[in-house]
Formats: sequence, structure tokens, C-alpha cells
Amino acid sequence: MHLDGGHRIAARLTALTLLAGLCALAFLLSIGAGAVNLSLGEVWRALFVETSGVRRQIVFNLRLPRALAGAMVGACLAVSGVLLQAVMRNPLASPSVIGVSSGAGFFGMLAMVLVPGNLYAVLPPAAFFGGLVTTLAIYLLAWRNGINPTRMILAGVATSTFLRAGVDALMVFFPDQLAGFVSFSVGGLSGVTWRYVWMLLPYAAAGLAFAVLLSQRLNILLLGDEAATGLGLHVERTRLLAIAVSALLAAAAVSVAGLLSFVGLIAPHLIRMLVGTDERYLVPGAALGGAALVMLCDTLGRVVAPPIEVPVGIILAILGAPFFLYVLRGRSKRDVAGKTYYHQLRRKNRP
Repeated sequence: MHLDGGHRIAARLTALTLLAGLCALAFLLSIGAGAVNLSLGEVWRALFVETSGVRRQIVFNLRLPRALAGAMVGACLAVSGVLLQAVMRNPLASPSVIGVSSGAGFFGMLAMVLVPGNLYAVLPPAAFFGGLVTTLAIYLLAWRNGINPTRMILAGVATSTFLRAGVDALMVFFPDQLAGFVSFSVGGLSGVTWRYVWMLLPYAAAGLAFAVLLSQRLNILLLGDEAATGLGLHVERTRLLAIAVSALLAAAAVSVAGLLSFVGLIAPHLIRMLVGTDERYLVPGAALGGAALVMLCDTLGRVVAPPIEVPVGIILAILGAPFFLYVLRGRSKRDVAGKTYYHQLRRKNRP
């Protein structure tokens, strides 16, 4: 059914409102699940009524920082995936698939080995540097008179594998310095405290704000280089800005949660089905969807096999690997190449 511009905008705003509600529900469920399960009513009372007691201590000292960190991590990874898919015009691009997360993780852990004892000051900048360098390297490897999507995916997978091996090697050779990062390569939110939340907050806020500001430029970029240039857009400058913001978001997430996979692939695809390809709606929608996805998967990991806690990275890998194969198989060769796929969606969902 064809929708005119006004109805399409209303439908997208409705979808964003529903996503915000889902995110709020996931947040409450994340606070309630754990070794001591709390009902939604008990969570509400602990947050807004009680001023002391064991239940309030559990919520404020353990559950709340974990839920907030999970929401920010999910939002960062999802929006990072949106930016990479727009820049590379490839529906398979995401921080984990093309190696951005692995680059951020390797350089972050290397910084912890070289500058021990200063986690909160050293880890985010080092991770950002690693993510940015890795993204630029893969971008250059994939370039031959334009982006070659197949070469980009292959270069990304190879780079990611190499850097993950580097992470494992650092943990083997420097076990004392990295004793607190045993689950880093798996990805998880166990042990997250308020210090991690405050460390993540400025980077996440800045990255998400820049992504929103870039959204209209990305809409123009998706029209193609020639059309974008004709409309006055500095194409390569926009690409570099988007790559830098994507690396910042991925690095911020990796600094707290480790190497989580597939959030930047799953969330953008699902949200694109709801709001279309207009980046002005896709960016905030992906942020909400990614936040809800990570919080729900983290909650599932805590309740699926008690008292054992399954890291959220394992849950995401179980969900994400089949989803990746579905996307890879479900697109024709020309769709996987990216340009035709995105141009068709742009014409279909043009506001």
C-alpha cells in the first residue's frame, strides 16, 4: 500500500515510539532479572519509593549500572553498523563483521599492558584509535576505482581474525595485567559498575549526537557519488567523518562490553524494515533497537541456565550467526554488492 509523505512520516514516528516502549520494557526486565528475581512492581518501588534496604542496594549497585551500560553499548554498536552500511553501501557491513570491534579491542588491551593501572583514562582513546585505524585500513584494501564490497568483507574477516588472535595472545602473555579481562574476547556485561557507566557516557553521547547530525548527509551519500557531488556534498569528507564516528561508537562499546558480535548487523536490518532507509529515522531507531537487543540478550543470559550466567556475547553470537547467513543468502549478488540494493530502498522509502 502506497503511503504519502505525511502518512509515511507518521508511521515512522509511531515505529520510533513503539521502539522506545520496547527499550523501556527491556530496561525494566534487565533490572529485575538475576540471582534474585524482582517483579516489575518491586523494581518500581526500589527505584522510586524505597530509600534503603537490600532490594534497593541490589537494584542501584548491581542491576541499574549494568542495564544502563547495556543500553548504551547496544545503541553504540547498532548506530556504528548503520554508518558503516551507509558509507560502504553494503548491507553486511558491521563493526564485528569487518573487524572494527576487533581493532578497538586489540589496541585497547595493548594500551592496558603498556600503561597499566589507568583503565578509565587510557582504554577508550586507545580503543578509538584502534577502531579508526582498522576501519581506514579495510576501506583502503577494499578500494579499487570504488568500494569493492566482496573485497571489503574478505579483508574485514581476515583482519578481524588476525586481531582476535592478537587479543588472545595478549591474554596469554600478560595474564597478570589482563586478569580482569578474561571474558573480553567473548563479550559481556558482568561486573559492570557505575565507573564504567560514567566512562562510557561522554563517548556514547558524543558519537550518537554526531551520527544524528550526519544523517541527512548520509541520505545524500546513498544517492551515489555523482549525484551527491552534484548536490554539493563533499563525498570523501562525509565518508571520513562517518567512519570516524563509527569507530568512536564501536570503541566506546568495546571498552565496556568487550567484543560483542552482530549487534551492528541485526539491529539496523530489523529497524530498516520498520522505518525504511531514511537515515534521519534509521539512526535513532537503530539506537533504540540496539539498546533493547543487548539488554534483552543480557537478561536471557542471566535466566536461561541459573545459577550459571551466560555472557551476552554468546547469546548474540547464537542469534547473529544464522541472521548473517540469512542476509548473505537472501540477497542476490547485485544486492550484496550494495549499490542497487540501497538505491532501490531509497526510491521506495523516499520521504
